[in-house]
Amino acid sequence: MSTCVDVELPRYDDAVVVVKAPETGPGNWAGAASALLVDGVFWLTYRVRRPVAAGRGVSVVVARSDDGVRFETVCEVGREMFGAASFERPALVPVEGVGWRLYLSCATPDSKHWWIEALEADEVAGLPQGRRTMVLPGSAEVAVKDPVIVAGRDGWLMWACCHPLAEPGHEDRMSTSFLTSADGLTWLDHGTVLSGRPGEWDARGARVSAVLEQEPLTVLYDGRASAEANWFETTGVAKEVGGVLQPCGDGPVALSSDSDQALRYACVVPLPDGRTRFYFEAARADGSHDLMTSVSQG
Repeated sequence: MSTCVDVELPRYDDAVVVVKAPETGPGNWAGAASALLVDGVFWLTYRVRRPVAAGRGVSVVVARSDDGVRFETVCEVGREMFGAASFERPALVPVEGVGWRLYLSCATPDSKHWWIEALEADEVAGLPQGRRTMVLPGSAEVAVKDPVIVAGRDGWLMWACCHPLAEPGHEDRMSTSFLTSADGLTWLDHGTVLSGRPGEWDARGARVSAVLEQEPLTVLYDGRASAEANWFETTGVAKEVGGVLQPCGDGPVALSSDSDQALRYACVVPLPDGRTRFYFEAARADGSHDLMTSVSQG
């Protein structure tokens, strides 16, 4: 392992299942989660997916927990209310003066296009009936989804996954763009900051999944070598060097030891004791993906 990878990482071997897949078998996945800790409460937002014939990403669930492991559902949003063919990674953020905002990755029916929309409400339980805002519509050339969002006093930061649409049959390729905003709704795109490397394990694309450190910027990202490995990404680390995000090491740093080996959509929650709790979607022996958690050694 490269000395660049000097951070704590998610671990499959001693992880605990937080949300089981809706059924056994390939295509049944619980995951694509984002998580945060607010006033001692863990908030987990994730996508429930079924095989293509059963509808793909059918809903987004928001759940809460006192211990970070045992969660209870607070609300659920169905794809039908957005006219979406599928959901992918959501993100939940508390917003001062607003309450809560839920970002949703939505697939356009009969298309490879995706867009990002937001719901706002005073309370988490009210999000399904909340106020809707188009955040990133994408375009005929680019699909946009899977936002990673950091909100701070100096503004909002987003890392978004982009899929090029101009070449039919190659829409699975992915890169990450960096965006900034004053309010989290209107965004300025600063362009691609991480992409796949020809001939490497992440040749088909690189999608930032979590920010580990901001100085220097260090991220976890999903990568894969081929189109055939779509949906079976594994996790790598990239670090900012000379103002540019550079992948660390010669391969993924976290993967499942089962089935398709997927370990993707990792997210991080800093704990009060200095450790880090990771949440991630990981492949199980039967081909399903469970939403799992592990804690760093500190």
